[in-house]
Amino acid sequence: MKNSIVFLLLLMVFSSTIAQEKLATPPYLKTGDTIAIVAPAGILKPGRKAVVLQAKKLAESWGLKVVLGKNMFNQGNHFSGTDDERCQDFQEALDNKNIKAIWAARGGYGSVRILDKLDFTTFKQYPKWIIGYSDITAFHNHIHNLGVESLHAMMATSLEEKPQEIKQTIATFKKAIFGDEISYTFPTSKENRVLSSKVIEGQIIGGNLAILTSMLGSESQLNTENKILFIEEIGEYKYSIDRMLQSLKRARYFTKVNAVVVGDMSLIKKNSTKWGSSIEQLILEAIPEDIPVIFNFPAGHNADNRALIFGRNAQINVDGNQTVLKFK
Repeated sequence: MKNSIVFLLLLMVFSSTIAQEKLATPPYLKTGDTIAIVAPAGILKPGRKAVVLQAKKLAESWGLKVVLGKNMFNQGNHFSGTDDERCQDFQEALDNKNIKAIWAARGGYGSVRILDKLDFTTFKQYPKWIIGYSDITAFHNHIHNLGVESLHAMMATSLEEKPQEIKQTIATFKKAIFGDEISYTFPTSKENRVLSSKVIEGQIIGGNLAILTSMLGSESQLNTENKILFIEEIGEYKYSIDRMLQSLKRARYFTKVNAVVVGDMSLIKKNSTKWGSSIEQLILEAIPEDIPVIFNFPAGHNADNRALIFGRNAQINVDGNQTVLKFK
């Protein structure tokens, strides 16, 4: 009996240590490096080829070389090619040591269908930046558990937004991949829940709420202990958002998390039966009262989508009318 108790205590200490272990940082990009644009999820219809080529030109203007996944403009029903075709493009980019970053063309849905088909052996030996948001959350979660940082940032199709609205989106993406310092100052929401300390620290992890929920019960499920969990969502009913939050709560995502940072909750659908409260109140009710919740972070499905380095330690300082998030 005593041996069992000792073993469990050691296991708890070991698990906590692993949770806080510093992740590997892939090499930052430099002039002359090659990146790959691939489409691991939703279909790229013919009309969107132009924006992908625009993204290629943007990266080239920064001194980078760009290769496109050979299957990315294929159609496999809902997806950019069959599962095997999308997997092939991603695997080749993972294994090619000359490719220093993999940039998702778009999200949608489909990344989870190829996640378990991929071999990350070479990637673990030679990490590279995996870049995207939304459905790409599946990769962010999985890669976090492999011990490597990743980049929650714009995708190629983000360039479809109005140029004046995505200046910070592009600028912070560029800074992040080239290793320049990034920090953010944004308006403090009156809906924030800030406890005794206005300074919060921890590794930032997370992503799209629906995809976070879909990872539960798999090897890609996150350990949120002592972390800062970022969430964002688009096009859902409030009851659906509540259901996903309740699922994360039951999976103990909020038990020992240092804070929850809420990004864009975009295009919330109206249900015939009114929910009866704001989206902020819904979130606050779902997350335990002893957990700080910070609203208004400019990332997600809106045009202003600032880059976040997932797995990197960060500090959040809530002070009066403004909140500052900086990476350490």
